[in-house]
Amino acid sequence: MVVALSKKKADNYAFTVQPGMCTLPDTSGNTFSADGTLEYAASGKSYATVQPGCALNPGAGRAQPYVNLFDNGSYMLNVSVNGVPLTQLSASRPHTPVFLSAGQNVISAANGSLSIDYYIRDGGDGSCILP
Repeated sequence: MVVALSKKKADNYAFTVQPGMCTLPDTSGNTFSADGTLEYAASGKSYATVQPGCALNPGAGRAQPYVNLFDNGSYMLNVSVNGVPLTQLSASRPHTPVFLSAGQNVISAANGSLSIDYYIRDGGDGSCILP
């Protein structure tokens, strides 16, 4: 990576990326609703909205794109975004908004060690304008 310090000066940095660290999970088994608004995980345990909305993220204090993630039953699902734990879904909390960072976002919903559902969403530049 090259960081421009000025028009005439730049610093170079080299990074070693471990194999598989930039690989997106396989979502080819996921299916979509007839109207294309929902994506269902291959396990059938969760589903997510496809098109991001825009809302104020109280944690960040700014408007961000988001999708809704739903528990498709009474499963205990551990939800993470880009490897960072977010919340748990269950019968008492069946859905949650998932705010998207800039670029590709990997959303996972793990049912213990039984299955992991994955969704990939593009957060654009990580911001949006409220209507």
